[in-house]
Amino acid sequence: MNTDPIADFLTRIRNGSSAGLKAVEIPGSNTKRAMTQILFDQGYITNFKFVDDDKQGIIKIALKYNPSTKVPAITKMQRASRPGLRKYNGAKEMPRVLNGLGIAIVSTSKGVITGKQAKRENVGGEVLAYIY
Repeated sequence: MNTDPIADFLTRIRNGSSAGLKAVEIPGSNTKRAMTQILFDQGYITNFKFVDDDKQGIIKIALKYNPSTKVPAITKMQRASRPGLRKYNGAKEMPRVLNGLGIAIVSTSKGVITGKQAKRENVGGEVLAYIY
């Protein structure tokens, strides 16, 4: 049993990209689906696919690498809020990741969105992860 599914999501992607895998499979949930969509929209992964099964579903993620140097597109994934210490920020205090080059994934009342989008829509929430 996994007590922190978001940390498991980030770890599977981090381990897959450091091992040079083309794709990883992750157990699905609504939050993970939204985070996967954000990673795709921001250009950190090549493609993804949601596969329904008899339980919770599976997310298949195709990892992205630089074609010439084979360096992963995601250099670092860090969990911000965790079960033992939640981290909430208002719209005005949204973190800038790597001086605007990275993204913060935030769970808000409007769904799971990036930190820039949360600031634009003037909503705060729980900062889930930093990705760059």
